[in-house]
Amino acid sequence: MQAELDRQFMQQALEQAELASIAGEVPVGAVLVRDGQVIARGFNQPISNHDPSAHAEMMTLRVAAQAELNYRLPGATLYVTLEPCTMCAGAMLHARVGRVVFGAADPKTGAAGSVLNVFAEKQINHQTQVEGGIMGDECGRVLRDFFKERR
Repeated sequence: MQAELDRQFMQQALEQAELASIAGEVPVGAVLVRDGQVIARGFNQPISNHDPSAHAEMMTLRVAAQAELNYRLPGATLYVTLEPCTMCAGAMLHARVGRVVFGAADPKTGAAGSVLNVFAEKQINHQTQVEGGIMGDECGRVLRDFFKERR
């Protein structure tokens, strides 16, 4: 049951990644869910927003915090097509996101196990569950195709 829900919500994150690609942004998408309900969606927008922090995860957390009128998002699961970077991992920890599910690993800047694992630091006062590789092939293909077109 959980595996099917994970795939369903990751598919929605992939749809957000497609919106990023259409906008000329690196195709990363995210969806934040609590109790089976989508709270917020977002996609990469650092180029169009002239904002280095406008990653898909950050955009999604901002929308969710405004919708919830709370910067804390306990019990929520964030689905993202690419392994979070340190900035995004830190924001998820500050927001008290309960679980992070990502698709493709990021061997250059991944902070959920590829380069480092911010989520594994026991000194941090909040622990977030992390699961990677959900629809990883599909998520990775979207990124590879995007960069292949630009080279």
